[in-house]
Amino acid sequence: MEPVPGAGHPVRAAAAPPGAVSASHPVVLVVEHEAACGLGRLGPALTGARLDVRRPWAGDVLPTGRDALAGVDALVVLGGQVAAWDDDVAPWLPDTRALLARAASAGVAALGVCLGAQLLALATGGRVERGAAGPEAGLLPVGATAAGRDDALVGAVVEVFGERWEAPQAHGDAVTALPPDAELLASSDLYPVQALRVGERAWGVQYHPEVTPADLLGWLQDHHAELLAARGSSVAEQRAAVAEAEPALARLAAVHGRALLEAALEPSR
Repeated sequence: MEPVPGAGHPVRAAAAPPGAVSASHPVVLVVEHEAACGLGRLGPALTGARLDVRRPWAGDVLPTGRDALAGVDALVVLGGQVAAWDDDVAPWLPDTRALLARAASAGVAALGVCLGAQLLALATGGRVERGAAGPEAGLLPVGATAAGRDDALVGAVVEVFGERWEAPQAHGDAVTALPPDAELLASSDLYPVQALRVGERAWGVQYHPEVTPADLLGWLQDHHAELLAARGSSVAEQRAAVAEAEPALARLAAVHGRALLEAALEPSR
């Protein structure tokens, strides 16, 4: 993997059409919203790609305008504690939503994780709100829909894990209405929109395939310990469950990363 510097050091030397894949090392633009929500396991899963990681919370500038994704083969938008609509707190969110909307319309492979999935939904005409059922936190089951079984990303997960798998969760907001023409790919018992696709290859997953065990347990301890107790679990129980599931969770991240890169290599229809 070849990390590429962020703001001030663009990956591309010359403009190329969005979705025009670099022959040897596809370029993946990554938007990180906070230090505690990095690429995690998706970093190794994207081995072979050139990663252009932008940290707007630290002052990096996001590409904007009609050619914002020129020379970019895939887009990854990570999670964070900020709400998807809270532009006053995170003034880079409008540019992030514009990138996701552009990816969806131009057929550029994209993956939004948690907040990234919510931003994709908002950017393309869906609705995101505070979750009426309260936060969803811990290692919890997610199930594929019929459309998900035939989807390039969720279908790849189904091939490895079957139609129901355990995924790390840590969110309080939720997609409550899909964008027009979006496909619902996976659901959980608490929130029906766990994975969606907009357009040809722009995906959002509400769960966290990228999160490391240490980060997940830190989130649960810092933000969800009382919630877990109220629901008959605990951080200690989650720690044991995550340790037992470790090989599967590493594989879950690998499947997502591989599916994204494979989508980036497919010619747009």
